Amino acid sequence: MNKIIAILLIFVLCSCTTEHVKTSDLSTPPSDTTAYSDQLRTKLYSKLHIGIRDNQSNTEDETLLPRITRYLKQGVASWYGSDFHGKKTASGEIFDMYAMTAAHKTLPLSSYARITNLENQRSVIVRINDRGPFHGDRVLDLSYAAAKKLDLHQSGTGAVEIKAIAPEQALTQLQNTAVKQEKNVYLQIGSFDNKKKAQKLQNKIAANHLPQPEILPSKHQGSTLYKVQMGPIQSSESVDKLNLQLAKLGITTTQFVTETGQKQISMIQ
Repeated sequence: MNKIIAILLIFVLCSCTTEHVKTSDLSTPPSDTTAYSDQLRTKLYSKLHIGIRDNQSNTEDETLLPRITRYLKQGVASWYGSDFHGKKTASGEIFDMYAMTAAHKTLPLSSYARITNLENQRSVIVRINDRGPFHGDRVLDLSYAAAKKLDLHQSGTGAVEIKAIAPEQALTQLQNTAVKQEKNVYLQIGSFDNKKKAQKLQNKIAANHLPQPEILPSKHQGSTLYKVQMGPIQSSESVDKLNLQLAKLGITTTQFVTETGQKQISMIQ
């Protein structure tokens, strides 16, 4: 009888142990890399400043973000341009071939990465807003603007290094570059192929007593994109606060951009 009880106890303990092991671990990506990326993107919303934090998600973010920023990979990059200009990206944004963006298979949408051309050591910071590439063994699809700055636009492809970075790092590096070029960094909160949509977003922000945004048209081959921007940005703390306010309005796809020749708009200090 005692042997039977002992066997039953061992069986119960093993069952409990098996159940515990089934808890998910984000450090091991599942076979569906798109689902994995979307899961990470959801977890990282608050660290990417496009969502509102709570105590639990904040703790998870602190452990997840370092994993993302440890991402470092080398491979062949290509670029895409006019054929996709004005079309929707995987993030829902309108693709702008003149913006500093890129398509990647697994890095979270709305995250940032520093891309270095391994041949000439030129580097740019891009925001991941699309999925791809879907051709051969290429690891990244750059926008035309990013490829041109890396001097990859003529060859079409090139060997690059991809290093994921935190939004704070992206902002600091962009500001340092902007100062040298006598430019400013702005927060872009939307890009539309329809001016009325841009105006609707502009009015929504104004109605909530936030800094006045500016609508900037960008023309290409007869089509026009209307970019809604706020700034210039003076500090990461100020943009953190602004992003949280925008998130409450449902505006979650913001990005840092450098523009020239635009009107003076409300400064984010």
